[in-house]
Amino acid sequence: MGSKEQKKALLNQQLEQLGSITNSPSVNKTSIIAHASKYIEKLKESIDKLNEDVSTSQPSHHNDQDYLPAVTVETLEKGFIINVYSKENCPGLLVSILEAFEELGLELSDARVSCSDSFRLEAVSDNEGQIECVDAQMVKQAVLEAIRNWIQSKEQD
Repeated sequence: MGSKEQKKALLNQQLEQLGSITNSPSVNKTSIIAHASKYIEKLKESIDKLNEDVSTSQPSHHNDQDYLPAVTVETLEKGFIINVYSKENCPGLLVSILEAFEELGLELSDARVSCSDSFRLEAVSDNEGQIECVDAQMVKQAVLEAIRNWIQSKEQD
């Protein structure tokens, strides 16, 4: 019987975590799961929108060093989704972008980076409890400035 009680306690703990992650106001198991399902659907919609934004903002061709990676920033309730894409590998660019986030005081709650054949950064910042005067345009400008600085440092090498 102890094993059954442990499994039930673990399930209750996991439901509490799920409710916390999805900001569910409910303590009812069914409501927590329903709220999590809606939360996942919203995330999927955000991902689809970002993928669409990235695909439409990618140039069909680029001119030598005038090419800048595509940058999109979407405002969330308590933060931002930042997406940076380049068709080319960009060694060192990630460090420059992360330094720009640090200068803005943004903390990343989630990030996915690919640097093999192309460069792709998908990051979610959690702006909760931080300076609220930072908006999506400021984040985008900071990322674009980091990209320009990275290009300049690359040209000097």
